[in-house]
Amino acid sequence: MPRYASAGFEALIDVLEPPVDTLRAIAVVVVALFLASCGRGAEAAHTYGADTAALGTAQSVLGWNISVANLRFVADHVLVDVDAAVADPDGKHIEPKDIRFGLYGGLLHPIEATGLGSCQRVVGSDFTPLATPEPDRLSGTVCLGPIRDQSQVRGVYAYSPAERIPGTVVAYPAAYPVGLPPTNASDSGLELSSTSVEAWRADGQRLTPAALGDPTAFEGSGYMLLGLRAQAVGQRYRDDSEARGGPMMVLAAPSLPPPGLSPACSTYGASVLVLPDASYDSVQLEASLCTQGEINEALLYATVSVVGTHAAVWLDDERDRR
Repeated sequence: MPRYASAGFEALIDVLEPPVDTLRAIAVVVVALFLASCGRGAEAAHTYGADTAALGTAQSVLGWNISVANLRFVADHVLVDVDAAVADPDGKHIEPKDIRFGLYGGLLHPIEATGLGSCQRVVGSDFTPLATPEPDRLSGTVCLGPIRDQSQVRGVYAYSPAERIPGTVVAYPAAYPVGLPPTNASDSGLELSSTSVEAWRADGQRLTPAALGDPTAFEGSGYMLLGLRAQAVGQRYRDDSEARGGPMMVLAAPSLPPPGLSPACSTYGASVLVLPDASYDSVQLEASLCTQGEINEALLYATVSVVGTHAAVWLDDERDRR
């Protein structure tokens, strides 16, 4: 066979039977694409045990059929339109005042708000704030913010501090000025610790540790802001949440309904859902929660609880494709 013919034949062999290294590289790419598609498929159904669907889709959660749509940015806030109806008029459902919404995605700190009253600070846009036109209906706009980094927002979630999965409650004392000592991850799958502790009397007087020696300092009402950190191994938290039927929420008690004793308590609230972006390998959450009420109960005998709950997530597919 002529030399040029032999060379062409060998080139054809290389195409039909590529080198082992090439085959390995192709295999790695195929496996990576397969795993990525599996991850997207899992998130499309559940996110840490929370039912997940695209914006505009109705989901059944908290005893309600809830649809969340039209995510947009106005005055450094995220606005979404909510339409909800009680799923079963004869069944149990969460009260409208207890339904909270939050931003889902790669946020540094969680941003949440109780749906009713969430738009009081947002101006400059034509919208109708969330309301209850009928006892078994919710309709209107929910405002979440402020937030300036729009790129981190992938969707919205809903949950309620009043909805708890049985057998999942773990409670810890959190007393001023120590706060919450580090907890053991074996208790709930989450490691909790306090990063800051600040306290005030209802009249606005800030308390210092020296106030512990003043018998008159702890009279009347007061409130405490707890900076909290929650950590977990991502895969374990994902598996635990799926088995439990939902993610965990962190609750601080005692509390008061809005407006409470301070605008800070209305801003931070007394609960936060531990729902990081599903693409993360670990759970790293930092939040501030408020305890308020009778000053001894709110500062010296406060508690921080970790509780499993049912939740729903609505993903903005358009933002994911950008």
